[in-house]
Formats: sequence, C-alpha cells, structure tokens
Amino acid sequence: MPDVRVNGAVAVLAAANVMNNRVAPRLGPLTSAVATGLLVAMARRNGLTWEEMGFHRAARGARLGGALAAGVAAGYAAGVALPATRRFFHDERALSLSRARLLEEVLLQVPIGTVLLEEVGFRGVLYGMLRRSHGHAAASAVSSVLFGLWHVLPSMDMARANPALGRLAAGEPPGEGPGPSGADTARVVAGSVVTTAAAGALFCELRGRGGLLAPALLHLATNSLGYLFARLAAARDAPASATGPGTGRRRTGLT
Repeated sequence: MPDVRVNGAVAVLAAANVMNNRVAPRLGPLTSAVATGLLVAMARRNGLTWEEMGFHRAARGARLGGALAAGVAAGYAAGVALPATRRFFHDERALSLSRARLLEEVLLQVPIGTVLLEEVGFRGVLYGMLRRSHGHAAASAVSSVLFGLWHVLPSMDMARANPALGRLAAGEPPGEGPGPSGADTARVVAGSVVTTAAAGALFCELRGRGGLLAPALLHLATNSLGYLFARLAAARDAPASATGPGTGRRRTGLT
C-alpha cells in the first residue's frame, strides 16, 4: 500500500534527522549514507524505477544546477560586499570552526550528510512514491511540507548561531543585539519551516526539469558556499574590529 511505503520512508528520515542534529552530528555523513541506501532499497523493492526516483537527465541537470549554483555564488558575493547585508553571514556554526573542520563541513558533511540524503529522500524516494499514487501536485506538496518540518531542529541551532538571520526568519528587523530566545525562537522555527517548504517546492520543479542533479547542485551551493562566505564576511569586517595593533583580524576563534 502506498501509505505504508511512505510512512516507512518518513520513519527512516525522522531517525536520521535526530541522529544528525542531536545524537551524533559528526557521524552525519555515515548516518546519511546508510539512510539513503535504505531509502533507495525500499523504493526499488516497491517497484520504483531509477527514473521515477529522479536519476536521469544528468546532462541537463548539470547545466541547470551549475547555472543556479553560479547565481548563488554571485548573490553571496554581493551580500558580503555590502555592509547592510554582511551581518546575515555572521554565523558561529562557520566562524567557530578550524580550517580543517571547515573543509570537513564543505566537502563531506554538507554533500553527504545533508544534500545526498535530503535530495534522494525528499525529491527522489518520497516524491517518487507519492507521484506514482497521487500525482505531481500532491507529491510536490507533501514532500515539500515534510522537508520544511525536517528543518525544525536545524533552525533551532540557526537561531542561536546566526542572530541576524534568525531575526529575519522570525519576521523581525535584523538589528544588532542578542538573537531570538524563548517565544521568539518558536517564530524563527516557524519561519524556517515555511521558507524551507517553499524551497522544497522549488527543488521539486527543478527535479522535473533536470532530475535530482539540478536541485542537488543548487542545494550544495547554498549550503557549502554559506560556510565559505561566512568566513569571507568575517575577514571583511576584521580590519575595522581588530583587537590589537598589527593583528589585522577580529578575534572570532578562527584558526
């Protein structure tokens, strides 16, 4: 039955979400790789073809996703260059990392721990199962809503690590000062769920045009480049906030 298959896929994703965000974040790539394998095996056992899961149109997906990734890079560069928007890149999840850990996040945690599982899980397996039984509109809507709910735990961390972006997600002016807490954090979470659900709908449309590769490349650029541009933003601010003569950088715990 379709609902049983979908429930099984959701259970695998929910378990991986808790593992990656609360139990063993550093093991995210391993957890996500195992969960992805389980989801693909479940889908194949229930008759989904590789094409139904989005494993097709690789050349078109590479062109479309590559163009969108370049657009993300250009947008981030403009955001870092402007003082009014640079504050949104101040994220302690990136700024507190050593260079080695930053490379781990950009090259391993994000591609395998985040993008692989989320794209195969939500735009591949879940979307494919739902589309077979309920059509494109329902598949896109349900998988996107679940993708939004998937971000409840990460958005709680974002509210603490990036106060400016947290206030923006909560619908508040992105001024200076402490980030949201208490009831404000609930608004940050709600705002993040809505925005990521909308992103999920966009990714579903990209999947229809370029298979899984198109949304995967956009997703990868959005997350991995976010870490790199957070460091660039800190470097741009460093001369104005250096803590000692000749230091040339702000003390942010960077190595």
